[in-house]
Amino acid sequence: MLSVGVPTEVKNSEHRVAITPDGVRELAERGVEVLVQAGAGRSSAIGDDEYRAAGARTVPRPEDAWAADLVCKVKEPQPTELGCLRDGLILFTYLHLAAYPEVADALLGSGTTGIAYETVQLEDGGLPLLAPMSEVAGRMATQIGAHYLERENGGRGVLLGGAPGVRPGRVVVLGAGNVGWNAAWIAAGMEAEVLLLDKNLDRLRWVDQIHKGRIMTLASNRGAVERAVAEADLVIGAVLVPGGRAPMVVSEPMVKAMKPGAVIVDVAVDQGGCIATTQETTHDDPVYDRHGVVHYAVGNIPGAVPNTSTYALTNATLPYLAELATSGLAAALAADPALAAGVNTHQGEVTHPAVAEALGRAHQPLSVEGD
Repeated sequence: MLSVGVPTEVKNSEHRVAITPDGVRELAERGVEVLVQAGAGRSSAIGDDEYRAAGARTVPRPEDAWAADLVCKVKEPQPTELGCLRDGLILFTYLHLAAYPEVADALLGSGTTGIAYETVQLEDGGLPLLAPMSEVAGRMATQIGAHYLERENGGRGVLLGGAPGVRPGRVVVLGAGNVGWNAAWIAAGMEAEVLLLDKNLDRLRWVDQIHKGRIMTLASNRGAVERAVAEADLVIGAVLVPGGRAPMVVSEPMVKAMKPGAVIVDVAVDQGGCIATTQETTHDDPVYDRHGVVHYAVGNIPGAVPNTSTYALTNATLPYLAELATSGLAAALAADPALAAGVNTHQGEVTHPAVAEALGRAHQPLSVEGD
């Protein structure tokens, strides 16, 4: 049986917490000790009393939560947390190591076993722990884009839904996965003109069947992207390679050709970004202008709606967390190939092939026998 630690998130404006009181209760009922840092849930509107009533022990310092056998977080360790990594620790969180090589270095140097939510992968290719936050980020991306299209916020002064007798705004979504589909869905609901591009024709057929032509689907290639982006009021980057760096879909010349005051929301920024001119921003300072185009590239978009996001995330992560805590690392990974696919680092080696390729490191097949 492993103890579980839940420290307060310290990334800029990251208001989520890695577990809900109901999640604590499920673990406590199985005999798992849960250490929640005092105040960890405050920004998600969850009080310490709720955690204690569910069976957690609240601890005063981050080091106390990090002292657990298994640390459950939301975002990758920040510079102030890297010193808490140690040999034998299991860290279960979003890692996005392709975008944060310094975190990979710290995990490898410490011997920490890093299990990334975003690379836990089902046999059918599904990403069950990425999906809920992708849904939130996708829905927010359209909302955010609509906000920054307002003239007072630096945009073109376009209302996505238009008005009677006036053409609606044009939204171009790059990628039809969970982020892209949700972004397109919300944009269509706002009565925008929506173009959704992807290389996967089967995925585009599925979207077309669901939305019955309300969302225009286009096969993605350089020419199609170039034409679509040039006419867009809002471009949403939603391209994903599990564990790897996002491919660069929009070049700098394409951005230069966009309308003045158009808006880019690059949701793929936590995997390096899929638009050449994006660089990660924070909730405190979320946008910047490049070539007359407003860029929004916050790496933890769902952190802005922490109550919704925390519950959605825990719903997905809890079964895996419970299995790790009650069975131990070796048994849990042996029993569930999807969870084993989530292991990015173990005993100083990179164990996920896409992560290794993105980092330019050797790939060592995962082996946890005798752990």
